[in-house]
Amino acid sequence: MATGGGASNPPPYRPYRHLRTLAAHDQAVSCVKFSNDGTLLASASLDKALIVWSSQTLTLKSRLVGHSAGISDLAWSSDSHYICSASDDLTLRIWDAQSAECVKTLRGHTDLVFCVNFNPQSNLIVSGSFDETVRIWDAKTGRPLHTIAAHSMPVTSVHFNRDGSLIVSGSHDGSCKIWASDTGALLKTVIEGNGPAISFTRFSPNGKYILVATLDDTLKLWNYSTGKSLKIYTGHVNKVYCITSAFSVTYGKYIVSGSEDNCVYVWDLQGKNPLQKLEGHSDTVISVSCHPTENKIASAGLDGDKTVRIWVQNT
Repeated sequence: MATGGGASNPPPYRPYRHLRTLAAHDQAVSCVKFSNDGTLLASASLDKALIVWSSQTLTLKSRLVGHSAGISDLAWSSDSHYICSASDDLTLRIWDAQSAECVKTLRGHTDLVFCVNFNPQSNLIVSGSFDETVRIWDAKTGRPLHTIAAHSMPVTSVHFNRDGSLIVSGSHDGSCKIWASDTGALLKTVIEGNGPAISFTRFSPNGKYILVATLDDTLKLWNYSTGKSLKIYTGHVNKVYCITSAFSVTYGKYIVSGSEDNCVYVWDLQGKNPLQKLEGHSDTVISVSCHPTENKIASAGLDGDKTVRIWVQNT
């Protein structure tokens, strides 16, 4: 099939290799994320702490302590100055990543807070909880703006699109929904709640698609406007945990995900089969993050592992 004149062939795949293992948490590492400017890496753990690392030297810069229970998720503000954490203690905390101080505590959820994200403007925070609600907060004041009775089971992921106008949520109830961030109104149910539990969902970098993980070892790319599934990614193991996945766009276009076989999987965005399986963790890889400008992946392991691993492409 002929392609348009502007189409370019993807670069040949360059394998990733293990660069460093970061061991500083006492329990399962639940989440790892590079800051938007690429200078820092944050990890969250069931040990109740967040750790901020230099992504260049991979040295520990600070430890953020204050939650009274484990942390499930973290998000960076767009300017890479603040981190918001979601905890089993029913709160979210906003931290100054430079001073390592907690600047706000967001209270309102009535069960474990499981997922969190800033909007691109970073004036709003969205959170999802085992209380089945999605909540939208004013990031500056910490005040709740909207409480959405979003799902009939725990909310596993929440994410803003690139202009901040939309929020996507996924839940153990099997549904995936799109909300207006300014009003909290339901705009669309992309996936009805009659299939497997949705363990993770997020918008693509260009905002046109959503990546959806389900607890039947499957990742799918959806066009949420048409409600059609476009691509499927399989080969990994995901039946139990809410494993995050990421888009890698710094060299070629890839999908990266953790897996319950203790590996990190990398797929070509266009293709179905994994290009590479990164081995080394000794427990489920629950979280992955791709560096915004470098060909670098961070991954996090559960309680039998407790480490963050850094992977780089061979140059």
